[in-house]
Amino acid sequence: MAEQTTLPEGVGESADAPHGNAVGPGERSAAAGAGPDGAEPTGAKPDAAVVRDALGVGIAVGLSGFAFGVTSAGSGLSLLQTCALSLAVFTGASQFALVGALAAGGNPYTAAAGAFFLGVRNSFYGLRLSQLLALPRALRPFAAQWVIDETTAVTLPQPTRRAARIGFAVTGLTLYVLWNLTTLLGALGAEALGDTDTWGLDAASPAVFLALLAPMLKSNTERVTAALAVLLALGLLPVVPAGVPVLLSALAAPAVLFLSGRMKGTGGETATEKKHAEKHSQTSTQTSTQTNTEEDR
Repeated sequence: MAEQTTLPEGVGESADAPHGNAVGPGERSAAAGAGPDGAEPTGAKPDAAVVRDALGVGIAVGLSGFAFGVTSAGSGLSLLQTCALSLAVFTGASQFALVGALAAGGNPYTAAAGAFFLGVRNSFYGLRLSQLLALPRALRPFAAQWVIDETTAVTLPQPTRRAARIGFAVTGLTLYVLWNLTTLLGALGAEALGDTDTWGLDAASPAVFLALLAPMLKSNTERVTAALAVLLALGLLPVVPAGVPVLLSALAAPAVLFLSGRMKGTGGETATEKKHAEKHSQTSTQTSTQTNTEEDR
């Protein structure tokens, strides 16, 4: 738990709020977008720096759409189907999971289910980003298409709402345009490359996903959950149809949460028992002392 520090009078209060009413986290984030007389707020990140970071992520990841186009065409999907996936789905991990399962001869429904469950994480990103960005209602359906790992990774660390909106918009636009363009180029160039398996291009998107995910695993529970999910997926690959390991690896989360709860419960019971034992020992000591005093008398 963070240490609480007493602030000087007036610090953390809104200029428009009555004296003594502190600004909450959400209000502070909104107010941070504009300083007095239009000046840049203290601690704000320059717009140019936000754009630079967003472009770096958008260009680096957007170019990996070429790998998807090649892999998708190699799995048997047509040019139209490949481009439609990138335009409509626009989430690399799910797209690679789908075409990978199809290429391995998996059932289309199982492959689609695996891709769907991988994409569910974007819904949780959206819950957090909707509060942070606070976009007008008319823009939300369009912004939802860009709620993915990369835009979330760029948006969340921003110190102000203005910086968050810039980071989200630049990352989303850059990545969407490049991803779809390189998907088209990859699908068109698949025949020239020949056997796509020899190039290992299908590993590009998972590698990017892991690079974004790794810094987010801060607690031991999160690391254990991720490790168990990987072990489940790898262990089930040889024994179940393609696409199923991704679905079953999701069981790692409830399993770890259950075991963690049991351990905390056991720890709590042990602490309670220890407390009762100490109390009983103190009572016994007091009784023994009183008895000895009475005998002395």
